[in-house]
Amino acid sequence: MSEPSSRGGGGGGGGGGDKDPRAAVAQLLSGLRWARLEEPLGFIKVLEWLFAIFAFGACGSFSAETGATVKCTEDPQETTAITVQFGYPFRLYKVPFEMPDCIRGSTAKRVLHLMGDFSAPAEFFVTLGVFAFLYTMAALAVYLRFHSLYKENKKLPFADFCVTVSFTFFWLVAFSAWGKGLSDVKGATRPSSLIAAMSVCQLKSAVCNAGATPSMGLANISVLFGFVNFILWAGNCWFVFKETPWHAQTTNKESSAEQGAVDKQ
Repeated sequence: MSEPSSRGGGGGGGGGGDKDPRAAVAQLLSGLRWARLEEPLGFIKVLEWLFAIFAFGACGSFSAETGATVKCTEDPQETTAITVQFGYPFRLYKVPFEMPDCIRGSTAKRVLHLMGDFSAPAEFFVTLGVFAFLYTMAALAVYLRFHSLYKENKKLPFADFCVTVSFTFFWLVAFSAWGKGLSDVKGATRPSSLIAAMSVCQLKSAVCNAGATPSMGLANISVLFGFVNFILWAGNCWFVFKETPWHAQTTNKESSAEQGAVDKQ
């Protein structure tokens, strides 16, 4: 009779062990103050988190293609369609394509590359988006789960304010630099630039025509997301500043000044 009971006790212990991780997760989620998301500080941080994903996702996943056609007028008369694919991180000088020589009796082709390296602004933009995503996720965890610590520890609001101001400045630099870089990418990848870079197109033995025009819609949207991120972080500076001791001191001084004016009257 003791054997079944020991098995039952072991099964109960196993069942209790299985429930422990779930109970820990449930306890963690129950400790989150979801109502904080209705406040400006929490709501804006959620928007910062989302738009950071949109920004680095749109830029980092971008790819497009450009092209041209080369028709050789010498024998053998061939028409070559040139298609060049490019994308993030926009090191165009590493993107190869083949150009026919258009020499009588020859079908040889030469390997050329696009011109330009625009990886610096693109990579800075994407890196900033990733760091903004990570920081806002950590800040939301602290704000929702340990809000009392955020209120009691004066260093946390001050650190949050300094980081928010820094991200505001970096987003301004990032979307401006990437906007200029994207403009240069468009100029370097348009079919007319591709034709101008091929020496065979300057000869009478070849006729070159523009091919596929790159679709830059996703890249344009990434710049727009960068601007939205700048606006969000700039606006959030005020709400974070209100949590710092500086704002409390300013409020106390104004209250004291008003009280003194009332007493004099």
